Amino acid sequence: MTTSEPGTHGARRKSDVRRQMGDSAMRGALRSGELHAQWRGVLVAGTRTADPLTVAAAACSFAGPAAVISDWTATWLHGCTAVDPLPVHLTVPSGHWLRARPGLVAHNGLLLSDDAVEIDGLPVLALDRVLADLLCRDRPQDALAVLDQALAAVAPAEREAFRQRVGERITNRSDPRGRRRAAQLLDLATGLTLSPAESRMLFRLVDLGFPVPQVNLPVHDARGEVLFLLDHAWPEYRIAVEYDGHAAHLGREDEDAARQAELERRGFIVVRVRAADMRDLSRVERELDTAFRARGLTLNRKIGTLQPRRHREQP
Repeated sequence: MTTSEPGTHGARRKSDVRRQMGDSAMRGALRSGELHAQWRGVLVAGTRTADPLTVAAAACSFAGPAAVISDWTATWLHGCTAVDPLPVHLTVPSGHWLRARPGLVAHNGLLLSDDAVEIDGLPVLALDRVLADLLCRDRPQDALAVLDQALAAVAPAEREAFRQRVGERITNRSDPRGRRRAAQLLDLATGLTLSPAESRMLFRLVDLGFPVPQVNLPVHDARGEVLFLLDHAWPEYRIAVEYDGHAAHLGREDEDAARQAELERRGFIVVRVRAADMRDLSRVERELDTAFRARGLTLNRKIGTLQPRRHREQP
């Protein structure tokens, strides 16, 4: 199946494939798995059924020219890869026939053509609009993670202007729900985290009611050179949280031990977070409470202030 047409990425209308290959050859390709029927009237190359670009192109072909790629699929196409882009998210005008189905999530929106840009030949909502929507209504730690990625991709001198554009989008949304939470998340983002896991950890710490920590705080040696960065820290209290993800710390046990010893020598209390802790932060919460009490502080924490309605925790 030819894929030379811009924006197809291995997805084609069934009628076009039939015209090109003939009905018998097309049915044979479907039986053999060379072709796959993604949705009614849309075929994709059998080797590309898990390719986000291919599936997104198939969704646009299925939904028609009124549809625009949005939400997590849009952030992925904009280069913010913290959240899986599949299932494909499409936004269509109110009253459009499109409804959710396996592999496709449908949203309704206004002024879509005004805010659409083209990426890899596909219609995609502008990143500032997508971020405003996600910050208002979706999982806050995921929204913060993609916002941090978006800010990191912007030159430092331009980050505040980008943040302001997202803030204006939040204010001007036709649906007022979630605006307050979105504004809090927007203020929390720094663009300084080095991984989505660090962004999600930042959200969890603040949502548990702890003070907002500094992100990737540099620790210097006697010559003023940076020894390493602390994932999250309250330098005024000499308290730090270090996230030990599986991949980043595999085989680094000796280096991590030396880093821990150096921090303790400098008077830091270090609370380590493992990937498994993200399902249940109760141990981390207890250790941080103990650390702040050791510094003479008893926090009056208000838990869960940033959580969305009907929030279901995931790792």
